[in-house]
Amino acid sequence: MAAPLFADYLAERRVLLRKLSYWRIAAFSVLILGVAAAGLRLLGPESSLGFTPHIARLAIEGVITGDHETLKLIQRIEDSKGAEAVLITIDSPGGTTSGAERLYDALRHLSAKKPTVAVVGSMAASGGYIAALGTDRIVVLGNALVGSIGVLVQYPNFAKLLDTVGVKVEDVKSSPLKASPNGFEPTSPEARAALAALVGDSFTWFKSLVKERRGMTDEQLEIVADGRVFTGRQGLDLHLVDNLGGEREAIAWLQQEKNIRKDLPVRDWKQERTLERLGILSISARAAEVLGLSGLSLTLDRAANAAQGRMLDGLLSIWQVDSAN
Repeated sequence: MAAPLFADYLAERRVLLRKLSYWRIAAFSVLILGVAAAGLRLLGPESSLGFTPHIARLAIEGVITGDHETLKLIQRIEDSKGAEAVLITIDSPGGTTSGAERLYDALRHLSAKKPTVAVVGSMAASGGYIAALGTDRIVVLGNALVGSIGVLVQYPNFAKLLDTVGVKVEDVKSSPLKASPNGFEPTSPEARAALAALVGDSFTWFKSLVKERRGMTDEQLEIVADGRVFTGRQGLDLHLVDNLGGEREAIAWLQQEKNIRKDLPVRDWKQERTLERLGILSISARAAEVLGLSGLSLTLDRAANAAQGRMLDGLLSIWQVDSAN
C-alpha cells in the first residue's frame, strides 16, 4: 500500500508545483505591466503612444518665467510625429518680461509647424497674454480676464527704516548708476530715469507685438494699452481675442480652418517628472527628520525649495491687484 500512497503524493506535488509556477508567472507578468505603465507615465505622450495622431494639450499656468522645462516640452511637441495640432490652455497673470518673450518665441516656432489655439480659462494677463499672442487664434471664456498690456519694475526702499534705526549702508561704485536703485537710499532722479527708459523700451516692444499680432490701428491699440484687464466679452469687441468659448470651440476651429480630423483624441503633454514633481525630495526630507538626521533633512528641504522656483527679478509683465486699495 505504500507505493500507491507515494505515487499519489508525487502527483499532488506536481499539481501544486504547476499551480505555484502559474501564479509566479502571473505575478511576474503583472509586475512587468506595472513597470511598463509607470515608464510610459514618466515618459509622457512622446512614448510609443505619442506617435499616434492626436491633438496635443499644453497647459501654461501660474507665473511665467520662460523656464527650460517648459521650452523643452514645447520643442518636443514641435518635433512630435503624432501631435497634429496644439491647444495651449492658459491660466496665468504673467511673469517676467524676458520669460514671456522666450515663451512667445517658442510658441511662434511651434505655430510655424503645427496649428495652435490659445484657450483662456480664467486669465491671460500681461505675460500670459503675450503667450496667447504666440498662437494662431485666441479663444476665451466670456468672464475670463485678458490684457494688462504693460511693464513694471518694483523694488523695496528701506531708506527711511534704516534712518529710524540708525543704520547706513555704504558702498563704493564705479559710477552713480551702478547697482541703482538699491533700496538702501532714496532713489535718485537719474536712477529713476534710467529705470523708466528700460520700462518704456519693453513697453514699446509689448505694444508693437499686440499691434502686429492683432492687426490693430494706433487708435485701437491706445484704448487697450493702458494696463487694464478686460473680460473676454470686452476683449472680443476690442480685438484682443478672436472668439468666445472653450476647448470645444477651439477644436471646431481647428477642424474647419486647419483641416484637422474630427476623430483625433486630445492628449495632455506634461513636463518630465523630476524628483521634486514626484514628491521624492519632500518625502525624503520628512523621513530624514523622523530618523533624527536633521542635517540631511535640511539639505533635502533646501533642494525641494530650489526646485520649486526662484523669486521674480527684473522687468515684470504681470497683473496684480494693489493690496493697499
